[in-house]
Amino acid sequence: MIVTVTANPSVDRTIELPGPLERGEVLRADTVRSQPGGKGINVARVVAEAALPSLALLPARAGDPLLEQLDAVHLPYRTIEADGPVRVNLTLAEPDGTTTKINESGAALSAGLIAQLTDLIAGAADGAAWVALCGSLPPGVPADWYATVAERLHALRLRVAVDTSGPPLGAVAGARPDLLKPNAFELAELTGGDGAFLEAAAADGDAEPTAAAAAALAERTGGAVLTTLGASGALLTTPEGTWFARAPRVSVRSTVGAGDSSLAGYLIAEQRGDEPADCLRTAVAYGSAAAALPGTTPPTPAQLDLAGVHVRPLP
Repeated sequence: MIVTVTANPSVDRTIELPGPLERGEVLRADTVRSQPGGKGINVARVVAEAALPSLALLPARAGDPLLEQLDAVHLPYRTIEADGPVRVNLTLAEPDGTTTKINESGAALSAGLIAQLTDLIAGAADGAAWVALCGSLPPGVPADWYATVAERLHALRLRVAVDTSGPPLGAVAGARPDLLKPNAFELAELTGGDGAFLEAAAADGDAEPTAAAAAALAERTGGAVLTTLGASGALLTTPEGTWFARAPRVSVRSTVGAGDSSLAGYLIAEQRGDEPADCLRTAVAYGSAAAALPGTTPPTPAQLDLAGVHVRPLP
């Protein structure tokens, strides 16, 4: 089983526009979608679409619209009671694939609720292949909470993957997670580089600057680093080596959740025993497939273009 933790879940509303977003104008929507969201939930949905066992852990009070949506897509989940409603995040999607996100902060968690969620994770994750700690933290949760949870899970001999940003990312790196999934800008946060430069270099086919930064981070954490680079692909750094994968060309509808799908793809491939290069290939294929779908729709194995992902080892 792959267990995911979404401390700050959301209902994701995606509005697809017929043309470019124009500030100050009255615009009409082509389509509007409301889907269960939050990084961990997105990962769990992709895993479930691959017919593998998954379990999503999150705070939400009984009857919340998010839980009704999770029931509708038949995703297994467990919750602690929250003090307020799950937030609603808004995405404006333009025809060329440009997305603008407006995210609410989320309901605050008290110290008692944080303790309940931590205990829920430790209990529900027993025997899991991976536990993925994903997304932002809601108000009231300290920045080092992911690090605290990772240390507790490691004491239970469980493997931990982390996908977050900002202060929580900086704090959890010291807890030596088994897998970190930064993008170029988050990698730069941790290594003191320039995310825009790393992303631009990768777009030009030069993955060496990103590889050097990821290698430094992997040495610091002792685990693997999966660096997603948008349309350019992704980079995987492990103790065994470094690989760069070019993404296939797709017609982008929404990039929201594409990184979550990449993480899910990696975990799916890794837990079935694939070699690192094939884990990276699967991760990139999932991320690309997600970008071609509307909203945060999870891709299925049938939608993957594995042959279109070109993987090469780096020195």
